[in-house]
Amino acid sequence: MLKRILTVLGALLIVFGIFFALQGADIIHWPLESTMLGRGVWIRNGVLMAAMGAVLLAGARKRRR
Repeated sequence: MLKRILTVLGALLIVFGIFFALQGADIIHWPLESTMLGRGVWIRNGVLMAAMGAVLLAGARKRRR
């Protein structure tokens, strides 16, 4: 059960991290009024979030049943 939770949480962190980084890089323009658009701090935050998700996924894969 914990393995499944870590996997889902890790995948969500990766997806949202990439989304935040792309908004910060001004590549994704949704929503149009977002304060994250074109702000470098969100590139860093998104990459860190995606990295944390990758660590969770790796930990979930190594975890025994």
